[in-house]
Amino acid sequence: MDGRAGYDTDFHAWTREQAQLLRDAAQARPGAPIDWDHIAGELDIMGRQVKDRIRSHLAAVIEALLKLEYSPDPLPRRRWWVAATKARRHLEETLEENPSLNRLPAEILEKAWLDGDSDACLDDSIDIDALPKECPYALEDLRNPDWWPPNRHGLA
Repeated sequence: MDGRAGYDTDFHAWTREQAQLLRDAAQARPGAPIDWDHIAGELDIMGRQVKDRIRSHLAAVIEALLKLEYSPDPLPRRRWWVAATKARRHLEETLEENPSLNRLPAEILEKAWLDGDSDACLDDSIDIDALPKECPYALEDLRNPDWWPPNRHGLA
């Protein structure tokens, strides 16, 4: 990856590469007054934050879709639709900005499910016993801005 170009085309991959370059530089210049290891560690943290954003966006989609599907309350439906739409958009934007992480959603789907399900359970209108124990949504559907689950109570 090429310095600035890598930063602009895949931030996550750039942080990993730059952290390794700093660690290599620390080995080559052990007496330098630069705290190479901590700077490299901060870059690692920045890269992990990108992964955390992807998980958070995926969990937000799951939460909103569960509410849309399982809640009998007609009033917040528009808010949940907007939340799912926004989270889907942010998920796709983050993945476009970090192509090295394109496989991550499939790898973290179960963890994102646990987060989204837990958040959906906070809604008093939902019978938590009715919620599925495992993610009922295919990853392709979660990422598809045109896919919506039918409401279990006949709401449109």
